[in-house]
Amino acid sequence: MEIKVLGPGCSKCKTTYNVIEKFIKDNNINAELIKVDDIIEIMNYNILTTPAVVIDGEVKVKGYVPSEKELKQLLGL
Repeated sequence: MEIKVLGPGCSKCKTTYNVIEKFIKDNNINAELIKVDDIIEIMNYNILTTPAVVIDGEVKVKGYVPSEKELKQLLGL
């Protein structure tokens, strides 16, 4: 599984990355977590608000930090 956090480095983007990183470790999930801060790459996903979370190529979250409950649903746990 590949999870990307899209964002230029704002506090919400950093928080989103940290929340997902901790969630992956705490739940022993086999996933590659990638931080994308290149604005051109972010624009390729057609999003206007960050942070955004992309799971296996599909945008799942836009504009807010996902909760642990939402992450469980998104990752099928």
